[in-house]
Amino acid sequence: MTTSLKDQITEDMKTAMRAKDSERLGTIRLLLAACKQKEVDERVVLDDAMVVAIVDKLIKQRKDSIEAFKKAERTDLADKEAAELLVLQAYLPARMSADEVLAAVKAIVAELGASGPGDMGKVMGAVKSQLTGKAEMGQVSAAVKAALAG
Repeated sequence: MTTSLKDQITEDMKTAMRAKDSERLGTIRLLLAACKQKEVDERVVLDDAMVVAIVDKLIKQRKDSIEAFKKAERTDLADKEAAELLVLQAYLPARMSADEVLAAVKAIVAELGASGPGDMGKVMGAVKSQLTGKAEMGQVSAAVKAALAG
């Protein structure tokens, strides 16, 4: 039986505790807290796709923070965020390349018979359900716009 991503994260937390790796432990606890918050707020049990979405959100926050800290010349804080970013990225599945994303988007556009920018919402809904966790959504959105522009 394969373990769920959430179980894997819990095991990694225990390993970090035993190794007294406080930086890694803090990041993993932050991730587990975000997962627990989502479960409580929405009264659901998270599956791997939902956990990946949370990891994606936390990674985006880290990237934004790193950018802000670098502008403020706070390299100490930027380095801390970068370390957290590395820990979080370990929980993401392998990402699709830009070419793979574009090919997948074109296939979905053809499948839906979408023809122009007005169909953006319909296409994004289908694309999100198929590519969440497999590709960065900013890249996916750009590919959809390009595909619908013709």
